[in-house]
Amino acid sequence: MAEFAQYLAAFLVLAGAGFSLIAAIGVLRLPDLYTRLHAASKAGAIGAGLVFLAVAVVSLDGAVVLRALLGIVFLLLSTPVSAHLLARAAFRSGEEPTKATTVDDLK
Repeated sequence: MAEFAQYLAAFLVLAGAGFSLIAAIGVLRLPDLYTRLHAASKAGAIGAGLVFLAVAVVSLDGAVVLRALLGIVFLLLSTPVSAHLLARAAFRSGEEPTKATTVDDLK
């Protein structure tokens, strides 16, 4: 059973690293602040959550599992709120979306 947990944790770490890589590529390649913020908040939170889950799987200590699960909950609660606040502050300060944006409900 311990060997299966190690393989599962390795898969979760690789999946988390893959999502984090996608987030990093999105931040570098996307055209404006709003799409970059979306990529970083969605894929970055999933990547970090998968790494936390890998720590919970490979750990045999209940306290570590609880901390990892609390870390996941904190990420799921705080990431969308912070992304929304950053996007709202950018919009109010005059940051224009890219020309490809066709709908702007805030104008």
